[in-house]
Amino acid sequence: MVDKVVEIKNVSMNYHTLSGETQAIRNLSLDINNGETVSIVGPSGCGKSTLLSLISGILKPTSGSILVNGEPVAGPSSNVGYMLQKDHLFGWRTIIKNATLGLEIQKKLTKESQAYVEHLLDEYGLADFKHHYPKQLSGGMRQRAALIRTLATNPDILLLDEPFSALDYQTRLAISEEIWLIIKKERKTAILVTHDISEAVACSERIIVLTNRPAEVKNIHEIFLTCDKRTPISCREAPEFRHYFNKIWKELDVHV
Repeated sequence: MVDKVVEIKNVSMNYHTLSGETQAIRNLSLDINNGETVSIVGPSGCGKSTLLSLISGILKPTSGSILVNGEPVAGPSSNVGYMLQKDHLFGWRTIIKNATLGLEIQKKLTKESQAYVEHLLDEYGLADFKHHYPKQLSGGMRQRAALIRTLATNPDILLLDEPFSALDYQTRLAISEEIWLIIKKERKTAILVTHDISEAVACSERIIVLTNRPAEVKNIHEIFLTCDKRTPISCREAPEFRHYFNKIWKELDVHV
């Protein structure tokens, strides 16, 4: 595995609409290292989700290049897993059937891959619910199931686009902790897009701050927190936490 699992080099992205051309991202360069959890924050509509779509291969940049594991991104790949804000579980499929959906689509559902999904469900608390339907699960459990579906294809990189924002605050804290622990245990590289500065500071080794559209890198913060055992919840008690929060808040020029 290369040290830099994602390399974004001078990427720009323009959208063409009936009203004309809109530049979403301008000349953006960024590297993501193996095993990192990196958060991307920025003003609403600045191009954060567009950047994830470019890394995943769903969109192609107008100019510049993106490499994943040293190879140019030419389209969607099983090396990159994408977890969206909504869980998008199919109501007519059981949890185990939802979790294996990506494997079915990629024609990779084998006895071995089925066993791996069963292991993930057992390991992360859904063993007793794998034959239930999504409507029978809480919002937090559904998000856990969605993550397991993303992990089922064994991607190197996880793209998380506001995955906790639909949950109430208490559940959001608990599930962000759970999912962070799963990502670290499975040794995945994760890129998290979030509007929640506290969440970004608590979950990340680095935070990328983007400008207003067209998005450019405004600043990159290395996050060093003093806590005995680092988890998203324990990090919130670190003395440095407020310092990072206030600095990023000012950089985003947020007005209440």
